[in-house]
Amino acid sequence: MAKKKLENLSFEESLNELDTIVQNLEQGDLDLEESMTLFERGLTLSKLSQKKLQTAEQKVKILLEQNGEQQLQDFDLPMNKPSSGEPS
Repeated sequence: MAKKKLENLSFEESLNELDTIVQNLEQGDLDLEESMTLFERGLTLSKLSQKKLQTAEQKVKILLEQNGEQQLQDFDLPMNKPSSGEPS
């Protein structure tokens, strides 16, 4: 199967291909040239995926501003949840 141009991949397709590349590289069954080719494609996929995420975030910010909503805030997960007898 021919590979799609990177720019034509959806975000989900990019992640799936990146996952496959990582699995292939971790197996260590490829020769150096194949490994380097996959590594380079993986880096490019990673950069393009990050750019798509940034574009989506910017669109959300614009939509929120247009609707008079609050600005986006960073989402922080609590590092240590208190156990059931400790005060929170």
